[in-house]
Amino acid sequence: MNSLVLAAIAFAGYVLAYRLYGRYLARRVFAINPEAITPAHEFRDDRDFVPTRRAIVFGHHFASIAGTGPIVGPAIGVIWGWLPAFLWVLLGPIFVGAVHDFGAIVVSARNQGRTIGDTTGQIISPRARLMFLILIFFLLLMVIAIFAMIMGVLFTMYPESVFAVWGQIPIAVALGYVLKRTNIPAFPASVVGVLLLYLLIEAGVLLPLKMPSLFGVDPITLWVIVLLVYCYIASVLPVWRLLQPRDYINGHMLFVAMGALVLGMIVLHPPVSAPVLNLHPEGAPSLIPALFIIIACGAISGFHSLVSSGTTSKQIASETDAQPIGYGGMLLEGALAVIVLVCVAAAIGDANVWHQHYTGWKSTGGLAANLNAVVTGAANMLGAIGVPRVLATTAMGVFIAAFTGTTLDTATRLQRYVITELASTVRFRPLTTTHGATSVAVLSAAALALAQSGGKGGLMLWPLFGASNQLLGGLALLVTTVYLVRQGRNSLVTGIPMVFMLLMTGWAMIENFLDFWETGQWHLVIINAVILVLDAWMIVEAVAVLRRSGKEKAPEHEPVAVVS
Repeated sequence: MNSLVLAAIAFAGYVLAYRLYGRYLARRVFAINPEAITPAHEFRDDRDFVPTRRAIVFGHHFASIAGTGPIVGPAIGVIWGWLPAFLWVLLGPIFVGAVHDFGAIVVSARNQGRTIGDTTGQIISPRARLMFLILIFFLLLMVIAIFAMIMGVLFTMYPESVFAVWGQIPIAVALGYVLKRTNIPAFPASVVGVLLLYLLIEAGVLLPLKMPSLFGVDPITLWVIVLLVYCYIASVLPVWRLLQPRDYINGHMLFVAMGALVLGMIVLHPPVSAPVLNLHPEGAPSLIPALFIIIACGAISGFHSLVSSGTTSKQIASETDAQPIGYGGMLLEGALAVIVLVCVAAAIGDANVWHQHYTGWKSTGGLAANLNAVVTGAANMLGAIGVPRVLATTAMGVFIAAFTGTTLDTATRLQRYVITELASTVRFRPLTTTHGATSVAVLSAAALALAQSGGKGGLMLWPLFGASNQLLGGLALLVTTVYLVRQGRNSLVTGIPMVFMLLMTGWAMIENFLDFWETGQWHLVIINAVILVLDAWMIVEAVAVLRRSGKEKAPEHEPVAVVS
């Protein structure tokens, strides 16, 4: 099988899905209303609620949901062969992930821009809301702590990327000022920003920056501290000052990188060296349900519902933006996952090279091994179009680190919203303020990350992350399904993927529970059990609501939590 054929099938499928299924969802299921007043206009404060041009919101949304997920997931999932991974990153985005993201934006936009957890209170019940918000808080706590550590590792692996990643910040701030205060069109301004970023990448090759050890503190721990301080600042700044323009630049950087990789794929058109099926890799878990947990962001990820309902819904200027941003953004992420799959299944080398890297489950373990497979394949494809290997490697390092940073500070901002919503429940006003909620978000993540040397504290909970993240996706689909039922609309489009995701994640969490029990990891046993109980409780609450209300319409508005 030629990799170019696989990519062409996937890309054509995404285009058709957007034009056919995406439009059906917009018109017939979610009944998008271009005249509706969005939260960005209704609650405009020019900090969190800011009506923004579609292209800029798309850049923010896509950069926030991408991160390392669509890169690492396929790099691991290909161990079971290219066919299962390819089918999941082709069909998953179309029928599961894009519907999930689209629905989360719509539900949030019609409920004052609140997070998917907070809207659960009126769509299902106040108890379900509290349980969901607790689950979301726990997940975001892991995301912030672990992604801060991952960025520290990336900066250590690719010191050439440090200059460009940090140099991007003043470029983004300047772009934000230009877009907000002048009439200069967004696209040419962003092109200048991207060109400056690529100049920084070239400079990074000449000026690699390594964090030294200071006062006995290792470099990765120091990076974690620096990054969490940055996250605090980025989270409290108005969204247009840094978050929007930086993500807009990252989005264009991604488009350039994806275009270059596709061009390299066309020139190189490497044959697929991975086996079609490899059902029993040494030491690996079973294909089902593990595939649907490991390949997350490239198909569906619960974290996307937090971005969709947390920051994106507060910025869209019209409901009509929800389809291109929510549904289209997920399809583009699927395309990125396909490109990564080509890197690790074909461009990495011949069958011998592939089997050397994927000798067994342990050989794919660790961030470095996963990223090296991707970077090797990407460098080979970029080399086919004349990009020097050192520049290609640095560009991929910047690309991965920049998107990890985007996810990191967006997650901090989302955690601020969640803490505010939880604090409003008990009327604890100090934590409903911007700085109060952000302080808890950052300090709790710092406590977890720094609980072990090297900022590795979050790894104590890492075995819970994959299944918990996908469970969040299933529960977000549950909320959207109940919403559609109560609106008298076709709920099968979210109900079927909801059932699938809840079954797969429940299966995976039960397997995890047994593994944790056998290995005596009692902290994971307890937390895993609590999550399963909360999951089951939310499902019971949702079923009870549906039995009582039938097709009665859900109220669209409720007093919003105080945010100041």
